[in-house]
Amino acid sequence: MIEIKVLNGKVAGKTVTARRFPFGIGRHKAADLCLEEPGVWNRHLELDLQLTEGITLTVAPEARATVNGQSIQATRLRNGDVIEIGAVRLRFGLAATRQRDLRLREGLTWLALAALCAAQIGLLHRL
Repeated sequence: MIEIKVLNGKVAGKTVTARRFPFGIGRHKAADLCLEEPGVWNRHLELDLQLTEGITLTVAPEARATVNGQSIQATRLRNGDVIEIGAVRLRFGLAATRQRDLRLREGLTWLALAALCAAQIGLLHRL
């Protein structure tokens, strides 16, 4: 998962986690991250997951954006990149991973192993 943190503007400090791709950013209410700032288009840019390249950013043809101060139309993003669209600055980052709670699965595994051992001991005593 990735996180987009808004660094300035009306919703400064807001952090959004992208769980599905493509992830749209723009002024439109249907955008995954809606920003109502000057210079932000309805569908300004899109983040997508490419198997060979990682997370890629594609800017709408009529829109403008910079990544780390460089004007771009499409690029591969890296952890910590700063994206500027209109009057808004965003920081792209990798979200902290959470490990699933496996205690129940581990407990059932140990229980199955104990049952298997008990069955084998029972078979040995029958012989």
